[in-house]
Amino acid sequence: MEQELQVLWVAVTAYVLAGVFAVVGVVLGKRPERTVLSLMLAGLALQALSIGLRWARLGHGPFITMFEILCSNVWSLMTAYTLAYWRIPRIRASAAVVMPLMFIMLGWLMVAHPGEGHYPPTYNTPWLYIHIGLGKVFLGAVLVAVGLSCVILLRHAGIGLQRFAQLPASAQLDELAFRCMAIGLIFHTLMLIAGAIWAQDAWGRYWAWDPLETWAFITWLTVAFTIHARLAYRLSPPVHAGLVLAVFVTAFLTFFGVPFISATPHQGAV
Repeated sequence: MEQELQVLWVAVTAYVLAGVFAVVGVVLGKRPERTVLSLMLAGLALQALSIGLRWARLGHGPFITMFEILCSNVWSLMTAYTLAYWRIPRIRASAAVVMPLMFIMLGWLMVAHPGEGHYPPTYNTPWLYIHIGLGKVFLGAVLVAVGLSCVILLRHAGIGLQRFAQLPASAQLDELAFRCMAIGLIFHTLMLIAGAIWAQDAWGRYWAWDPLETWAFITWLTVAFTIHARLAYRLSPPVHAGLVLAVFVTAFLTFFGVPFISATPHQGAV
C-alpha cells in the first residue's frame, strides 16, 4: 500500500503545480498552457497507476471506501477537465478557478484513511461499473460548467476583469456551460437507469427511494430545471451561472455526503 500512496502523492503534487501555474499565469497575464496541460496529464497518469496498483492488490475497483471514492472521483473530474482544457483552448484561463476548487477535494483525499473495504458478492456485476462510470462523466461535465460559471460570476462582481480578459465574452461562456449541463443531464439520466438495473441484480428491486436514490433524483431535477429555465426564460449569464453552482452543490452532497451517513444498502463504506 505504501507504494500506491507514494505514487498518489507525486500525482497530487503534479496537480498542485498545474494549479499554481494556472493561477500565476492569470495573475501575471502569462499563458503557461503547455506546462499546465503537461502537469495535468502527468498527474492523471500517475494517479491511474496508483489506482491500478490498489485495484490489483485488493481485487476490486475504487468505489468502496471514502478514500477510494474520493480518489476515483478526483481522477475522473481531472480527466474531464483536462480533456476540455485540451480541446477547447478558449476556456483555458478558467483553470485558475477550477484547480483551486480541486485543491479542496485533493486535501480531503489526502487526509482520508486509505484503509481497505469489501463489498458483498451481489454488488459485483458489470452494471456496477457502468453505473459508476456514467456518474463520473456527469460530475466531470458539471465541473467544467462550474469553472465557466465562476468566471461569469467573478466578472459580474467586477473581480478579475483584466485577468480573465483572454477568455471569451460571458455570453459565450454561458453557452458552453449550458452545453456541459446538457451533457451532464444525459449522463445522469443514463446513470439512474444503469443504477436501477444494478439494484435489481443486487437487491431484487429497481428503485426503493432510499436516501441516495432520493437525492440522486433531486439532483436530476435540479439539472433538468436549470436547463429548462435557461431555455424557457432566457436567463442572463449570471443567473444561469448561479443555478449551475446550485446543481454542483446538490450533486456534491449527493455523491459525497449522503452515501456516508445513510444506513441503507447504498452506503458507500460497506
